[in-house]
Amino acid sequence: MKKEYDIIVVGAGHAGCESAHAAAKMGSKVLLITMNMETIAKMSCNPAMGGVAKGQIVREIDALGGMSGLVTDQSTIQFRMLNRSKGPAMWSPRAQCDRMVFSWKWRLLLEKNKNVDFWQDNVSEILTSNNKIIGIKTTLGIIFHSKAVVITSGTFLNGLIHIGKKNFGGGRASESASFGITQSLTLLGFESGRMKTGTPPRIDGRSLDYSKMEEQKGDDNPGRFSYWSNEVKIEDQKSCYITYTNQQTHEILREGFADSPMFNGTIQGIGPRYCPSIEDKINRFAERERHQIFVEPEGRDTIEIYVNGFSTSLSEEIQYKALQKIAGFENVRMFRPGYAIEYDYFPPTQLRSSLETKLVENLYFAGQINGTTGYEEAACQGLMAGINAHNKIKDIDPLILSREEAYIGVLIDDLINKGTDEPYRMFTSRAEYRILLRQDNADQRLSGIGHKIGLLSKENFNTYLSKEKQIEKLIDFSKKTKPDLDYLNPLLQAIKSSTVPEKITLNKILLRPHISFNYLTENHSEYSNFIQNYTAEEIEEAEIQIKYASYIEKEREMAMKINSLEHIIIKDPFDYHSIFALSKESREKLSMIKPRTIGQASRISGVSPADISILLVHFGR
Repeated sequence: MKKEYDIIVVGAGHAGCESAHAAAKMGSKVLLITMNMETIAKMSCNPAMGGVAKGQIVREIDALGGMSGLVTDQSTIQFRMLNRSKGPAMWSPRAQCDRMVFSWKWRLLLEKNKNVDFWQDNVSEILTSNNKIIGIKTTLGIIFHSKAVVITSGTFLNGLIHIGKKNFGGGRASESASFGITQSLTLLGFESGRMKTGTPPRIDGRSLDYSKMEEQKGDDNPGRFSYWSNEVKIEDQKSCYITYTNQQTHEILREGFADSPMFNGTIQGIGPRYCPSIEDKINRFAERERHQIFVEPEGRDTIEIYVNGFSTSLSEEIQYKALQKIAGFENVRMFRPGYAIEYDYFPPTQLRSSLETKLVENLYFAGQINGTTGYEEAACQGLMAGINAHNKIKDIDPLILSREEAYIGVLIDDLINKGTDEPYRMFTSRAEYRILLRQDNADQRLSGIGHKIGLLSKENFNTYLSKEKQIEKLIDFSKKTKPDLDYLNPLLQAIKSSTVPEKITLNKILLRPHISFNYLTENHSEYSNFIQNYTAEEIEEAEIQIKYASYIEKEREMAMKINSLEHIIIKDPFDYHSIFALSKESREKLSMIKPRTIGQASRISGVSPADISILLVHFGR
């Protein structure tokens, strides 16, 4: 049995899978250690990928050469583009997935990578020498040596599951918790904390009356996440359904508050603000008469249903009684109750921008160990940790994505500079450059980077280059083409848009809302023949670039001005306490986080603009 590896990845959830795949594809010999080979990439909670801001992250992972987008496309049972009624900066893809297919596809993908080995065991100790990683030790007492280690432990570190008055160790339903890593890390000097998340009950779909619910179908022309999966067709989409709680539901749930671990002090960890449990919702928003419940299938060929919006840690009896009062759930049969889970995390201010820890060289953290929540947030951290672990042992500079390059950059920058004391979830509102960070242009932003580092294949990169040429041709066509007024004005009148007195180019007409390439060309033989040479994606992307050109340019200019501070490097170690003009809080925060640049320093909570000015003067700027 092999005992020496370039990189060991601890945990095979979404972060671990992306991390192992990325490092191995780039050329490192990787050992992926998991407590259960049957649960690789398991969707522990909601069987879905994407959503607002999260969908953008999955497309960014895909553009860099990661696999979450492709695996999602191969397991999708329903696809929807959210926020279509808003501007393209808010469009967000979301896919309901087949839970079992998703996990199986990820495992097959990893097994096909000859640089990935697997070991089923629990890691009990992190091994170091002179503050540098040398490997890990398992519960079986086996020592594996490596040049780098990536920890992606999810909710398993000292995990404790709560259902009413009952609580027991576990990292997930019917799976044991992981013991040893937290103790090992705290002995090395790391600070740890406690967080909480939860999941709803799973129920028998045959026991529901869907006629009492609102049907939620997928898009008529479903899209996809991966830029490289043209051959994947999503057919025969499964519907989701919407129903609501009511006052009877709420009254029953309140009966269980006395025994609720969330209210009686049993749970010490802080839960997710933006995905609260049902008891938290009816307590915090007591004035609301009902709350939305999404009824979501767990797969194409299973009767199991995920009750999205009903996450709870109340007793199973209360859960069951309350569910029966929801419209369509009168005869519900429950497979297993919902539960809350507490687990250890490590405040991410202990990390560098590369996700390497500051205390131990070549040790990386990714996913919920950093205080985040969500598959997408975990997967992108795993990808970056895998890339940077590989780069570090090959003496290559780390890949650091900036805030105007990717939502991934926003997420990591937020974590390491601001930290988090509650589960961090990505939202579009967290990004300053939302017009630049659209879901449609992730390939434009990141494919070149992915290809350069050896993660995105040449074939896929050439696909991107071909698409870019097509988009440029379309934009060029719009700038040169002036339709006859006899043809154009009737089209404008038909949609109650003002006519034009003289010929103007197509790109200027496209600046008007509700006017598209397809509308302007569908009844013109020459134009329609030209447009047929382009895909729907290419046409849409060209339209976005034309319609929002001025906004995109303004945001780029703003980013360039702010980024000037990113080029002023702060050499480590630097003694901030020697600059007495800095505020005490600033000296403490800067000394703790150790920013790489003045730009990073400016985003640290507690560091004021006056403090940044003092630093600029100190550095002769």
